[in-house]
Amino acid sequence: MSYYDEHRDQFLEGLFEFLRIPSISTLPEHAGDVLGAAAFVENALRGAGLEHVEQIRGGGNPLVYGDWLGAPGKPTLLLYGHYDVQPPDPLDEWHSPPFEPTVRGDNLYARGACDDKGQTYILIKAVEGFLRTRGSLPVNVRFLIEGEEEVGGGHIASFVAGRPQRLAADSALICDTEMFAPELPTLCVGLRGIVYGELHVTGARTDLHSGVYGGAAPNPLHATAEILCALKDHEGRIRIPGFHDRIRPPSQAERAAWARLPFDEAQYRDQEMGASELVGEPEFPLFERLWARPTLEVHGIRGGFTGEGAKTVIPARAVAKLSMRLVADQRPEEAVEQLQRAVSKACPRGVAAAFHPIHSAAPSLVDPENPFLQAAARAMEDIFGTPTVYTRSGGSIPIVGLFQVHLGIPSVLMGFGLPDDNLHAPNEKFYLPNFFRGILAVARYLERLATP
Repeated sequence: MSYYDEHRDQFLEGLFEFLRIPSISTLPEHAGDVLGAAAFVENALRGAGLEHVEQIRGGGNPLVYGDWLGAPGKPTLLLYGHYDVQPPDPLDEWHSPPFEPTVRGDNLYARGACDDKGQTYILIKAVEGFLRTRGSLPVNVRFLIEGEEEVGGGHIASFVAGRPQRLAADSALICDTEMFAPELPTLCVGLRGIVYGELHVTGARTDLHSGVYGGAAPNPLHATAEILCALKDHEGRIRIPGFHDRIRPPSQAERAAWARLPFDEAQYRDQEMGASELVGEPEFPLFERLWARPTLEVHGIRGGFTGEGAKTVIPARAVAKLSMRLVADQRPEEAVEQLQRAVSKACPRGVAAAFHPIHSAAPSLVDPENPFLQAAARAMEDIFGTPTVYTRSGGSIPIVGLFQVHLGIPSVLMGFGLPDDNLHAPNEKFYLPNFFRGILAVARYLERLATP
């Protein structure tokens, strides 16, 4: 029996301990728990046999670093994960306490179970198996685990940009994505980037009585609606001049591979989304809309009176929270400028409008023929017993773009989540067979990289 089989119970208990820490990075009252999670990761890396383990402080929540560089002539992998989690709200929708890990059937339920504590723990335990049985690894590794992924990752962004020599590697390995379907090993080769910010619209100096001033006073809420409708038409086409000029379309081979994926659109619409109809650019198929086309979404509008009862005021200001998801070859800075010009052009008279970016990340795309991806595909096939498929993701993992820009390395996105894992939602879960197979798959990947 292998080390991995013998220690399944210990691995699971260690993950339970990790998940019990409410390391919610967006809430200041959990700052101590965030530090507790960083300490847990530090101890886990030391316990696994990594060297030079330390917390890197200053500029935000601690980064946790560790390495093992005793394989001269072999590739070096940079293993990334994050220990911070989203808030668990709404609490009344959880079937068990979000920070008390609970197993029901083959699933482990807890906040962070899949995103990303469970998958980060996979990386640590895969390495531990080699170091505790052989005293060495097939390849060199560096770990860099952060605690701000859910709030923008400011600390890690400045560290990667400022200390590239400390993180020198040939490729990164990230377990923070999902398999396309159960039992179907999946590698994600593309991520959309993001621009997130606020549209501020201002009118009169103060709120005004709608009876006394209505018909003459500018209304920032109405102006916000006009601007948003000018940016995107009723069928979902973004109408920002120049916005689509850089888009790199998927290849015919990629489109054909997507068409072969096992997928039930009705189930996706009715069960996964709970929507009456799918929308978006009608001239593009669904996977292309989700993975290879940019988006413009409104996440909230604030202004005026929204309490119970009536208050007839014309608000002095309104704010809309917006995001744009970007695809291969689009540039966040350029997209911001294009949006700002479009907002200025669409702004009705009597109000002032401006878009203020809050955070951004570049899109990424890796060639499926990259040797690091090919080795990962073979490793996953070895463990799951079926050929690995390649997909993209509509989401964003900002660190991937940072590794590409500042370290010049591709990222292998070897994820073991499932589409129904309820990430960021109540009753987040991790399918336990994938937790254990994930450890084996990462270990097999290290072996395959050593003997290409």
